[in-house]
Amino acid sequence: MIVVTGATGNVGQPLVAALVAAGEQVTAVSRRVVDVPGARVHQADLAIPESLTPALDTAKVVFLLTSGDFMGAGGDLAAVLSVVRSSGVERVVLLSSQGVGTGHHPPVLEDVVRTSGLPWTMLRPGGFHSNTLRWAESVRGRREVAAPFGDVALPTIDPADIAAVAEMTLRDPAHVGKTYELTGPAPISPRAQTEAIAAAVGEPVRFVEQTREEAKATMLRYMPEPIAESTLALLSSPELERVSPVVEQLLGRPARPFADWAKENAAAFK
Repeated sequence: MIVVTGATGNVGQPLVAALVAAGEQVTAVSRRVVDVPGARVHQADLAIPESLTPALDTAKVVFLLTSGDFMGAGGDLAAVLSVVRSSGVERVVLLSSQGVGTGHHPPVLEDVVRTSGLPWTMLRPGGFHSNTLRWAESVRGRREVAAPFGDVALPTIDPADIAAVAEMTLRDPAHVGKTYELTGPAPISPRAQTEAIAAAVGEPVRFVEQTREEAKATMLRYMPEPIAESTLALLSSPELERVSPVVEQLLGRPARPFADWAKENAAAFK
C-alpha cells in the first residue's frame, strides 16, 4: 500500500492516478473528502498527526506533501513521522523545494525526515507551471497578468512531471537516500508565460509588471508572510535559472514545457 498525502493537489492528483494505473494499491489522503477513482480515500490533516493513523494500515511507503497552511500554523512534521514510523511504514518520499538546495528555504523539513530513522527520498522541484493559475481570474476578466520580475526567467516545471518522478521513487526503493532537483526544460519569464497563455486562449493578454511591494501584498491574500518573502526571493534569484537534467534522466523524455501546459489548461483562462 502506498499512501499519498495532499492527494487532491496539483501533484497529488496526477500521482494517485499514475499509481492506480500502474496497479498499485493507493490510499489518497486529503483534508477534504473527494472521490478518487481506484484509490481508498481517507480524510486527515497533517496538523493533527494522529488523524493519519487509519490511513497507514498496511502502508509500506508514504508520499509527504506539506501545505503552506501546515507550515504557517507551525505544523510538527516530527510528530507526523513518529506516527508514520510507529505504523510500520518502510520509507518516505518528501516533496521539498529547490529553494532548500540554494539556501533560500530553510532545510527544516528535510532535516526532520533525515533524522526520523526512516529511509527517505527528497524531491526538490522548482516553481510549478500551475502557479500561473493565480492569474486565471484576471486573464478571464481583463485579459491581463500582473506579476513581478517580468523578465526573470526560471525553469518552471509541470506538476505532472513531478508526479511522474514521485511515482517512480515511491515504487522503487533504489531511490532511497537520493535527493532530486526537478525543473522544467528551459527558463521562462512571467512575460513569456503570459504570451504562452495568450496563444493558448487565442486572444491578446497584457502583461503588467508589479513592484516587489505590490506583489507581496497580492501574495499575502493566500500565503503566510514568511512564505511570501521566500517566494519573492526565489522569483528574483539568478541561481535558480539552471536547468536540471534529472527529469529527463529519470523519465527517459524531456520535461514538458510551459506552452504545452498552458494549452492543456487553456479553459482555466478563457
